[in-house]
Amino acid sequence: MKPLAHCIAVVTGASRGAGRGCATELGAAGATVYVTGRSRRDQAAPGYEQITALSNLDRVPGSIDETADEVTRAGGRGIAVACDHADEAQVKALFERVQREQGRLDLLVNNAWGGHEAFDGVFQAPFWERPMVQWDAMFDRGVRHHVLSSRLAAPMLVRQGRGLIVTTTFWDRDRYMHGNLFYDLAKASMTRLAFGMAQELKPHGVASLAVSPGWMRTEFVLAGHQTDEAHWRERPALARTESPRYLGRAVVALASDPQVLERSGQVLRVGDLARTYGFTDIDGRVVPPFEMEAP
Repeated sequence: MKPLAHCIAVVTGASRGAGRGCATELGAAGATVYVTGRSRRDQAAPGYEQITALSNLDRVPGSIDETADEVTRAGGRGIAVACDHADEAQVKALFERVQREQGRLDLLVNNAWGGHEAFDGVFQAPFWERPMVQWDAMFDRGVRHHVLSSRLAAPMLVRQGRGLIVTTTFWDRDRYMHGNLFYDLAKASMTRLAFGMAQELKPHGVASLAVSPGWMRTEFVLAGHQTDEAHWRERPALARTESPRYLGRAVVALASDPQVLERSGQVLRVGDLARTYGFTDIDGRVVPPFEMEAP
């Protein structure tokens, strides 16, 4: 029996990157996974034109259909649901569908993120030189996505008296991400969101956690370094990276832990969880927690 054979999960923003890694590993653990996002196999999501051009890509990589197929191939059941997480009506319809088709929800992975839509190729710059469109992308189409999905999933979890919400974030022991104030604030908000939700959900038997991966080899990262997953080791700059499925294995470990409620409210680094639960990245390495270099 696979550890999550009876788990009903929703992974938001799962066309590519972290969301796809989480969905695929949940599938490998036997879960039924609702894979959400805006990118379809025959129609790419709008808004990625700038980062796609900067990455020398012809189109936005990935789709919810491809991820759902990968979930099923891995051993679970993938269900692709087109959902613009900025649209409250669409998000409400998503969770109503899960309730109607499954009768419950066990796990929500909050991962939908609009920050890439405003990426201009500048990694570090003083906050006074950052355009406000980046704030809008990270908060209105990032933090708000997580809040909206959580508030619509929470009543389902509270009614059944159990469940888990995982918020993907970035955290390095409260160190500041120099040169990217908006990103730092957005991720800190997500971490605080997970903590705050935990205070209100724990009395109902529902856990809320923030999980922080390191530097992931997402499709955009690989394209930016002009390589792919088969050849990334030829790029010394990528030596500290981890696959998105490393994060996915952390989510599986937490969702499989009968004592996960004891961790509720915490922010947990994937590298630390690998040591605690004994899992590795897809290449067999235990990648240590990502730590930012001193400015």
